[in-house]
Amino acid sequence: MLDVKWIRENPGLFDAALASRNLPPASSAVIGIDARRRDVTAKLQLLQARRNELSDLIGRARAQQRDVDILEREAMDLKGSIPELEAEETKSSAQLREILSTIPNIPLADVPVGVDETANRCIRVVGDRPRFDFPPKAHYEIGETLRMLDFQSAVKISGSRFAILRGGLAKMERALKAFMLDTHVKEFGYEEISVPFLVKPESMYGTGQLPKFKEDSFVTADGRWLIPTAEVPLTNIVRDRLIPLEELPLRMVAYSACFRSEAGAAGRDSRGMIRNHQFSKVELVSVVHPDEGEAELERMTGAAENILQKLGLAYRVVLLSTGDMGFSASKTYDLEVWIPSENVYREISSCSLCGQFQARRMSARYRGGSEKGFVSTLNGSGLAIGRTIVAILENYQLSNGNVIIPEALRPYMDGVKELVSNGS
Repeated sequence: MLDVKWIRENPGLFDAALASRNLPPASSAVIGIDARRRDVTAKLQLLQARRNELSDLIGRARAQQRDVDILEREAMDLKGSIPELEAEETKSSAQLREILSTIPNIPLADVPVGVDETANRCIRVVGDRPRFDFPPKAHYEIGETLRMLDFQSAVKISGSRFAILRGGLAKMERALKAFMLDTHVKEFGYEEISVPFLVKPESMYGTGQLPKFKEDSFVTADGRWLIPTAEVPLTNIVRDRLIPLEELPLRMVAYSACFRSEAGAAGRDSRGMIRNHQFSKVELVSVVHPDEGEAELERMTGAAENILQKLGLAYRVVLLSTGDMGFSASKTYDLEVWIPSENVYREISSCSLCGQFQARRMSARYRGGSEKGFVSTLNGSGLAIGRTIVAILENYQLSNGNVIIPEALRPYMDGVKELVSNGS
């Protein structure tokens, strides 16, 4: 959520920022609602102050045995007027909160402006793409040939956009989870946390999934939401907290299953493991002083890159444009891994700086001496495990259908060097 005071003082900059995100101007609507709210609040405060003054005057008059009829009549009039203003203040505050909750974050100055992903900027390309002396197969072909990817059973059990991993691939999923968590904890100082997969709507609101993107997630009959990413429970750990400055930065990492309805994604990546309703991911979240946000984004992106480097996967780092960036982000780097069967790079991690946007929604603050304010939050995939499996299957495939296991992963897979069709 944006600072309404900043919008009042910078309406032109605000509308220009919205235009860069391909949205119409909203300063007039926001400022109009805010003006009504502030006007009502000012009137209410005056009446409340007069009510308190009258209470004191009536008390003293009675003590002195003076007539209080006029004072009491005024007090009765106020008693009827104040609830009306309180209701009006509540209504205008709710209207302001409603409009602000649907407005995305303001992009930083170095974010490229564009309508969509075509305006994204490649920052660097890392690693050598594999060369094959045979036509490389897609991950779903490799997995099914190995008899370790079972889409038919998944469809029978759950429907489309689900997958069952068996044998060596199930073990690889477990190995990647442990490998990623160990790396982020031991080498980058993140605290490992185990989080709930169900959250209250307030938690989804705090990170920006609600109300704007409710169609993208699953909700239970009792009103709780299946998390689309561990970012939601991790970030909400600091909701409604005043954090001592000396405790910052907070760096947290969690493994979780993730659930997404993929609304609007009909026909896109419907085959395989690229875009499923359920997938697993290791998520990074940082909570820092506002001045440290951009430096922390570089650090977090480096931590995610380190996983790809250890696995020997070719990738590139892309700075997302204003038209491709997420709702809560002010700056985002995507890590895109090389997918041989498609001859393209595909997203495997997204690392975002949200600034104080989520903190305002969550009322997450810091204080150090006389300094206080909203914290800055960041989140990033470190990495998406399903897409990492896709990348390993495709980049390490052999002509005989087997798949080499990256050296960094072998200690987590009991030293096994290859996936072969017997499931070893």
